[in-house]
Amino acid sequence: MTDTAGKHLETERKYDAAVDFILPDLSGLEGRAKATGRRRYYLSATYYDTEELDLIKNRITLRRRVGGPDEGWHLKLPVRKDTRQEVRTPLSEGDPGSVPARLTAQVQDITAGRPLHPIAILDTERTVVTLTGQAGEPLAEVADDLVTATRLDEPGAQPVKWREIEVEAAEGANVGGLLEAADQALREAGARRSPSASKLGRLLGTG
Repeated sequence: MTDTAGKHLETERKYDAAVDFILPDLSGLEGRAKATGRRRYYLSATYYDTEELDLIKNRITLRRRVGGPDEGWHLKLPVRKDTRQEVRTPLSEGDPGSVPARLTAQVQDITAGRPLHPIAILDTERTVVTLTGQAGEPLAEVADDLVTATRLDEPGAQPVKWREIEVEAAEGANVGGLLEAADQALREAGARRSPSASKLGRLLGTG
């Protein structure tokens, strides 16, 4: 997905993987998927929250990300298991020291007027494979992420590194049992479902 503004439903599953994990060939899942278009991106995201971490405690994340086809400001709100609503605005709507007003307004009931400030930086080397249908329509994206994360709310905090696999359904795609098939393939290759709903939650230990 390349839109940089608007609202989007994001349905994805996250997996923890060892450094030497080999991403399996996901072509042929459900007898229809083709794995195409391997691409690599370098992403740098600054995450914002209150001093009390009100957002992440409510499973909400707010970030300013540079790099990749959907760089910009991203506010992610929980909808149901494995699904969040993502509200995006362009980078031009706010600088690193100023969260866009329309995103601040979306969470004002949670923050109760407490200021938002940077709490973490996550740098990610991401390799993406697109799963397409027989007609070439996108069904899902599989992202293989090498993450380096640093807390800003703890002086002297050392960077934390891990590897994570994300499988995200293309918005509006009829994925049927594709996510389940990908789940089985990844588990058989040695990955395991992540207990954390977000990278930031993993870093902060909030789930």
